[in-house]
Amino acid sequence: MNDQQLADLRQTYSQRTLTEADVLPAGPVAQFRVWLDEALAARLDEPTAMNLATVDAAGQPAARIVLLKGLPADEGFLFYTNYDSRKGRELAGSPLAALTFFWPGLERQVRIEGRVEKVSEEESTAYFQSRPRSSQIGAWASPQSQPIASREALEQREHEVEARFEGQEPLPRPPHWGGYLLRPHRVEFWQGRPSRLHDRIVYERTADGQWHLNRLAP
Repeated sequence: MNDQQLADLRQTYSQRTLTEADVLPAGPVAQFRVWLDEALAARLDEPTAMNLATVDAAGQPAARIVLLKGLPADEGFLFYTNYDSRKGRELAGSPLAALTFFWPGLERQVRIEGRVEKVSEEESTAYFQSRPRSSQIGAWASPQSQPIASREALEQREHEVEARFEGQEPLPRPPHWGGYLLRPHRVEFWQGRPSRLHDRIVYERTADGQWHLNRLAP
């Protein structure tokens, strides 16, 4: 495919509309639950997949896909990872991050900005030990984001972990693995519309902790 063919790729969005009357006044996480339930009901592929963007000390942004694992008390967005990974190191240096969900089957996008904090060790352990045993072993075996000699070297580490914890169920949680909660201060709901005149409704948290709604130009 050449550049002109790429430039000519387009899709008209016309499934739904989004007005200020459509969104919940309770706040953006409650509204997000509504959209997530609709994405699940539509049986979209990977509806909980979200792009997590972080930044390093030099201001270089990095993004990757992680999975949403909860919306506790409608206070934020929960995910789990290796604390020693690139994203973990960047969050330790700068706890501000952004999430993006894109559900093309519903012509929708949600953009989230906020501050990230670690969840309790108890919560991290409970979730870790609820995972399949193979995932628990993988968390111990993988030095996430670090260079490794080969695929074979990684598989050897996996075998060593299996031998170390043979007969133990569940595994203890690695100290370098756990959960993060992103508490949002800005959440934008985007609904595709014809002629690229999309609907964009944004919640922004004010100094007194309340949520303020605005419509943005597409």
